[in-house]
Amino acid sequence: MHTDTERCLRAVQSKDARFDGWFYTAVLTTGIYCRPSCPVVPPKPRNMRFYPSAAAAQQAGFRACKRCRPDASPGSPQWNERADLVARAMRLIADGIVDREGVPGLAARLGYSPRQIERQLRAELGAGPLALARAQRAQTARLLIETTALPMAEIAFAAGFASIRSFNETVREVFALSPTELRGRAGPGTRAATPGTLALRLPFRQPLNPDNLFGHLAATAVPGVEEWRDGAYRRTLALPYGHGIAALAPRPDHIDCRLSLTDLRDLAGAIARCRRMLDLDADPEAVDDVLRADPQLAPLVDKAPGRRVPRTADPDEFAVRAVLGQQVSTAAARTHAGRLVRAHGRPVDDPGGGLTHLFPTATALAGLDPESLAMPRTRRATLTGVIDALATGTLQLGVGSDRDEARARLAALPGVGPWTVECIAMRALGDPDAFTPTDLGLRRAAAGLGLPATPAALIRHSARWRPWRAYAVQYLWATDDHPINHLPGN
Repeated sequence: MHTDTERCLRAVQSKDARFDGWFYTAVLTTGIYCRPSCPVVPPKPRNMRFYPSAAAAQQAGFRACKRCRPDASPGSPQWNERADLVARAMRLIADGIVDREGVPGLAARLGYSPRQIERQLRAELGAGPLALARAQRAQTARLLIETTALPMAEIAFAAGFASIRSFNETVREVFALSPTELRGRAGPGTRAATPGTLALRLPFRQPLNPDNLFGHLAATAVPGVEEWRDGAYRRTLALPYGHGIAALAPRPDHIDCRLSLTDLRDLAGAIARCRRMLDLDADPEAVDDVLRADPQLAPLVDKAPGRRVPRTADPDEFAVRAVLGQQVSTAAARTHAGRLVRAHGRPVDDPGGGLTHLFPTATALAGLDPESLAMPRTRRATLTGVIDALATGTLQLGVGSDRDEARARLAALPGVGPWTVECIAMRALGDPDAFTPTDLGLRRAAAGLGLPATPAALIRHSARWRPWRAYAVQYLWATDDHPINHLPGN
């Protein structure tokens, strides 16, 4: 995108927020970089330069605009849409892998050498993994500076900086303010009302329809792990350094996010997981334009544009839940999952609600007795097979996983059929083109719209929806008056 100068100029001159996060505009005369939608008067075209990432702009010597805060733009939709090496690397960097394991750890997870990773990221994004991770640390530091009263030394290490000096230098370089000045500029009104809770605003590209997104998460919530309370979806999060509780509530122009973390080093990773779960980096106009081209889908899109795909905060958790939900009702699936949680999940405290446990890890579930599961014997075998594959690493569903390889390994497991594979691809792997043509609800919705209702014919017709078939599924499911399609209380 950033190499198409004319398109970038049009986006900046029209202050088009759809392109926030796609590219960044640097201004030679001021030395700052901005979002395309920055409200200031656009500079002359000859004074603009375009960069593919905030890290690239920072490396070129530009500092972040204090008005439009480009470091807080929605992420580029490419990193969730694409399945190539660069996209997988960006998802892992957002999850904090470089801070925890360094570039060698990132490369090992991707199956490439550090040099290959460096070369490919620089070629596409203008910055290597260390610079990209540094830009993320700066953003995390700004959030902690502005939303907490923590001492600066604690913020520095929580954000992932190796020293106070590097923290101070980075904040000054990126924001042209010292950490103390940045806190003073934010003012006291930005602090969280509840001690120990971080209050954040998660941006997204308009439009966003919250009905099926939050409705699905609330209707399928596992007791003790998830709940809908006071207009917010709340859930526990298992994180690399500790655990947390996230409360997420839809607002007209952002998602209100309240995070309680046992270790602040998990902040960036927790935000990344919440954004993935709510599909906040999607480009809804690009999706809806493709789906609207089908006359049968167009009325659904026009009626409620901006549907997102409800995803998951923990891919392994969702794989287990997908098997538990095979051929049973939503209520029965919740009951089965709740029993696993009570028996094998790690207890947590939740002073602000009714959450009691983390969902058990595959390792914790590896020793469960299949006979204790109140389900048919064949499904018990399927569940234990999936758990064993996850626990041993034979099956990997993390944000850096190869989607094609994961699909093949899933399909090879006994009892894991196409419906389960595609549900996991859609919700856990984040594949925007995942499609469930055998799903009964989908076929019923298709028939009601005059679309082909048999799986083979529906697959052929769905070719015109690519690469957004997972979103087409959301629009089709939404034709049914099921609780997953409504905000609780609506």
